[in-house]
Amino acid sequence: MEDNEIVTLMWDREESGIRHLQNKYKGYCMKIACRIVRNEEDACECINDVWLRAWESIPPNRPSHLAGYLAKITRNLALDLYRKLYASKRGGGQLDTNIDELAECIPGTDPIEEKIDNDHLKTTIRQFLEQKDPRKRNIFLQRYFYMMETAEIAQAMNMKESSIRSILCRMRKELRSTLEKEGIWI
Repeated sequence: MEDNEIVTLMWDREESGIRHLQNKYKGYCMKIACRIVRNEEDACECINDVWLRAWESIPPNRPSHLAGYLAKITRNLALDLYRKLYASKRGGGQLDTNIDELAECIPGTDPIEEKIDNDHLKTTIRQFLEQKDPRKRNIFLQRYFYMMETAEIAQAMNMKESSIRSILCRMRKELRSTLEKEGIWI
């Protein structure tokens, strides 16, 4: 079934829309959740919440790119679950490594400043990525959105892992420079 048909079913509050959504995207969403929480049981719990969140958010939202919409919901729920599960067990996790890599680029702010600067930061990062060639953009997103390990990205892209790490390092430096030029200080 096509994505627009699934969205229409959910928009019309037809429960069959959820079944079609699960059939088509369960594996995709599980991969995303498993990369973040690193545990299949926790990922399953997260995925159940994804279906509920999608059901509750369509309507009022009518996503034009259903896979991306579900990826974002899955990622956010998995990150929330990860933080909940590992709040007292900091250190050593792959997620922490990914976030630490980006910490040199993304500013830490207090909650009020964060709300004010969030849109500007998102726009700047989106524009930064849009200026990159599709291969580099894909590598960056696989690492920092989908939380893939560099070895996994290298295999998928048929590249050396050292090349992936090098591209990511250069992109983080470029992103930092771009953010500073936009007045977003780290």
